[in-house]
Amino acid sequence: MTIKIALAEDNVFIAKSIEEKLSFFDDFKFKYRAKNGAELIGKLEDDHTIDIILMDIQMPEMGGIKATTLIKNRFPQIKIVMLTVFDDDDNILNSIKAGADGYLLKETNPEELHNGILQVLEGGAAMTPSVALKTLNLLRFPEKLTKDKIQAEEISLSKRETEILDHLAKGLNYQLIADNLFISPPTVRKHIENIYKKLQVHNKMEAVQKAMKHNII
Repeated sequence: MTIKIALAEDNVFIAKSIEEKLSFFDDFKFKYRAKNGAELIGKLEDDHTIDIILMDIQMPEMGGIKATTLIKNRFPQIKIVMLTVFDDDDNILNSIKAGADGYLLKETNPEELHNGILQVLEGGAAMTPSVALKTLNLLRFPEKLTKDKIQAEEISLSKRETEILDHLAKGLNYQLIADNLFISPPTVRKHIENIYKKLQVHNKMEAVQKAMKHNII
């Protein structure tokens, strides 16, 4: 049996890497890729002879969780596996609520991806071990999720701090951020110090990751 696969992924390089992993297996047929959830739904309307969708979570226009909810309502027979870099509690729980059949991290090697897809098609629920552990902990300690949400709500960045963080996420240095926002580099540096303090992080990468996790940028 040939397994027909669609992919929702906005990053071209990551998409090529995933397609390459799939190409190792003769029982897989890669049909098409969409850059976001909305585009994927449009492609499914034209051709829904798909067995499984590998779904990114963070995408422009329409993310993977919303797309999963809509697709499961319209095409319940299609299996959906979240394939993401985000293994935080909110994304895991919301993906499961949306109807996802599995949750794998993008770092998953080809063999694990192959096994996960087969597992889902056989009625199982494929999960990267670290995600499975987090899911168990969410069931055992539901109060942890509430605590995390309260902590997220306590993070309050100013409009200017959010703008600077957005520029940092795009890889701009202090001078370019200063030029774009018509402020001085020392002012940028001061804002970034405040951002680190509010987010309780120590470097740019941690700041960007935490801001994305809590939908600040």
